[in-house]
Amino acid sequence: MTAAVADVSFEVEDGEIFVVMGLSGSGKSTLIRMLNGILEPTSGSIQVDGVDITDMGGKELRELRQQKISMVFQHFALFPHRTVLENAAYGLEVRNVPRPERLEKAREFLTYVGLDGWEDGYPDQLSGGMQQRVGLARALAAETDILLMDEAFSALDPLIRREMQDLLLDLQTRLNKTIVFITHDLNEAMRLGDRVAMLRDGQIMQIGTAEEILTDPANDYVAQFVADVDRTRVLTAHSVMEKPLAVVDANGGPRAAVRVMRETQSAAAFVLSRERRLLGAVHAEPAAKAVREGKADLDGLIDDDVQPVDPNTAVADLFTRCAESPFPVPVADGDGKLLGVIPRVTLLAALGNLTGNSKNDEVTADV
Repeated sequence: MTAAVADVSFEVEDGEIFVVMGLSGSGKSTLIRMLNGILEPTSGSIQVDGVDITDMGGKELRELRQQKISMVFQHFALFPHRTVLENAAYGLEVRNVPRPERLEKAREFLTYVGLDGWEDGYPDQLSGGMQQRVGLARALAAETDILLMDEAFSALDPLIRREMQDLLLDLQTRLNKTIVFITHDLNEAMRLGDRVAMLRDGQIMQIGTAEEILTDPANDYVAQFVADVDRTRVLTAHSVMEKPLAVVDANGGPRAAVRVMRETQSAAAFVLSRERRLLGAVHAEPAAKAVREGKADLDGLIDDDVQPVDPNTAVADLFTRCAESPFPVPVADGDGKLLGVIPRVTLLAALGNLTGNSKNDEVTADV
């Protein structure tokens, strides 16, 4: 007898999208069925918020699924005789939420998933992508803390699948659910997962961020699996940025700016506030002219038309910016603080490396 899942251990953090990725027969469907108590492990434990669900009886498990864990299935699992609104409200119906309240909540989440106006339709009137939106609205309307998504987008064509991925990421920024997402598609796993668990023959080969798995595969299996991934779509500005050296304090003068640019052989220096917020850039020629004229400050010299990129920007989206920019592209966080810079030559060097092959709601599983 072969174990479907063997010695699997991981934790899913509150608000995380944790992707379990594996080929057919790897054990991922068995794993997700254990996470909501449909299957019982022969050994080990599965804890939700510190409570071992393997010790629960049938009534407790039903309450867990109603109150704590929602499922989104591959083949939608909608009721054909119910309207879109009634389908979206079903999770609240089984919890005996009064009809007006559950329908109001269902309408809210149908709007979230872009189905406003389809409330009175029936599933057979909807496309596959729209049906899956109803399934997602139903899971969200139940307002559970945890979503289990079992190959939720794999039945959709590539374009609709991409739209659903975008929708899920957008909803996650607003709702901050704890999500365990099962997929056999590596690109989907890399795009959605805060962390990804690579599963093979019931065992975890590696757990890490997309970047960690791509740049530091744990073994030959993982390395071969990720060899053909478009790394420019997975790795980010944070991956390739360098420490910013050509920087000058906003209270400094043209002389300080010119000195920094000479020392770093740069055509411009970034101007930072005391809190290291990016205020703009000073260019070499205007700064040198200001020195000759005896100007003491940077007033009128700062080019504030400098747009930084977010550290999570995909490398693929940096090429045009780097090609058009006369100086390194700055990388800043949400508060505008300068984190690093990306010189054009650095991005080109990184591209050469990328195109080559490289070798408090939480879920805990230990099975």
